[in-house]
Amino acid sequence: MCGAVIVLTVGITTSMALNGVLDSSLVGLAMSYMLMIALQLYNLIRFGADTEMQMNPVERVIHYSQIPTENYEGNEPTADWPSRGEMCMERIAIRYAEHLPPVIDGVTLYIKPGEKVGICGRTGSGKSSLTLALFRLIQTFKGTIKIDGIDIAGLPLTTLRQRLSIIPQDPVLFTGTIRSNLDPLKRNTDGELWEALRIAQLKDVVSSFDAGLDSPVSEGGENFSVGQRQLFCLARAFLRNSRVLIMDEATASIDYYTEKILQEVVSTVFKDKTVLTIAHRVSTIMNSDTIWVLSDGENIDCDTPDNLLADVHSIFYNMVQSNK
Repeated sequence: MCGAVIVLTVGITTSMALNGVLDSSLVGLAMSYMLMIALQLYNLIRFGADTEMQMNPVERVIHYSQIPTENYEGNEPTADWPSRGEMCMERIAIRYAEHLPPVIDGVTLYIKPGEKVGICGRTGSGKSSLTLALFRLIQTFKGTIKIDGIDIAGLPLTTLRQRLSIIPQDPVLFTGTIRSNLDPLKRNTDGELWEALRIAQLKDVVSSFDAGLDSPVSEGGENFSVGQRQLFCLARAFLRNSRVLIMDEATASIDYYTEKILQEVVSTVFKDKTVLTIAHRVSTIMNSDTIWVLSDGENIDCDTPDNLLADVHSIFYNMVQSNK
């Protein structure tokens, strides 16, 4: 529209000035240049929009640089902490931001050392948020979470995350080698790495590569299937030898065969460890010692699988029936 207005204005003024004031050739030259104005204005707008879009990363960097960092300070626990794997949550409340409502409110739970606990509930019930709170990815603003009698809120963040193990729903492999993915801190011997691969039933797969443990892993582990990536995470958790293992819907993206391998390893290799399993399939937690049922951020039921199934009015009973 601006270009059309300019062309119209120049056309009218030059036409009025043709009577002995301007040469007709100059008027034609002016008109030809004015017709290019619309194209030049279009390019100006496009370049302006491109510049604004390219400034988005700069805006994000500035935004994230102003966000307060996590508090990594705290009192170091003993070298063998956690030695038993006892966990106690006392009326904890969790929210993702100060202006948001809590996703977990007033949950009180107790886990015995070496107990296998299954956590289930509908979407949005707070299962994964509970896992994030254990690693202090989100902070509790009420209540306490204690592991072996020590409040995790007072521990150094790096120490806390190094002493717990997790098998996530989306398995993560980093660009490098199989060795660097299993043992990034170079604390284990080759024999221990091969033993971990044997337990995860990946020894034959890795042995088929010419470079063995030094075989390359592409970005995101794309040269392995999702199931194999999940088993690599299992081997990594075994090498960490933590007393507390968290499985955050670890079977959601894998087939039945790989899920069976995970369950067998957890029931044998991790039999003396405390295991928290967030269930995607109800069958995954049927062999647990205790099952927690969460709903709207609150603990609704907490009992053995048999006792929960005996109550036909319980949420867990309805979840089992709906999965059949």
